[in-house]
Amino acid sequence: MAQIDLSDPAEQRIERLPLHEAILIRLRDMIIEGHLPPGARLNEGQIGLQLGVSRTPLREAIKYLASEGLVELVPSRGAVVKSFGAKEVHDMLEVIRMLEQQAGALACRLADDRGIARIRALHDEMLAHYARRDRLAYYKVNQAIHTGIVALADNVALSEVHARLQTRLKRVRFIGHEGAEKWASAVAEHEEMIAALESRDPDRLAEILGRHLSLAWERVRDDIPGAPEAD
Repeated sequence: MAQIDLSDPAEQRIERLPLHEAILIRLRDMIIEGHLPPGARLNEGQIGLQLGVSRTPLREAIKYLASEGLVELVPSRGAVVKSFGAKEVHDMLEVIRMLEQQAGALACRLADDRGIARIRALHDEMLAHYARRDRLAYYKVNQAIHTGIVALADNVALSEVHARLQTRLKRVRFIGHEGAEKWASAVAEHEEMIAALESRDPDRLAEILGRHLSLAWERVRDDIPGAPEAD
């Protein structure tokens, strides 16, 4: 069974934030960063002790994570961090790629200047996190950029499907930035994205997003069980 890393309890305790939201964010971050690895059972007693919270709000947070697809509730085992196989990950990334290409092309045609400026502000914030090598903060803004570009397409159905898949792949997308070379390449692709969006070039933005999401699979495939070896 996969082991849960709950080292340094002082760093894990919940303080000041609204309790349910704080627990949810903390557990989600622990899944993203791998402290709660795929296949790990969420031991309510152990986690509650480490976070300094009671079981009732903890159970509510776990149920919410299950609704997001990050956790699954398994009979006789309880809550377990969701583990995705290679084909599942590849298929979801392929759908996200197609959705973002369509959204990017629409965004170039439909977005107003203020909407594009918001993406630029997120991009600059992401670069600041990158300069500090703050991976988790970088990752969260990075994902907000992808969500924001999709939102500029002004298509609720597209946004809803994209959000569901993006949530399920949080841990997978995070490991795509492991290593200086992979991380630098992802940042360079985002630089191209923002330039294409600001110039309102739908074909260019669709091409960059497609390449970025295809490379996302290449960056994570070696860490996914069952993935074929790269050529």
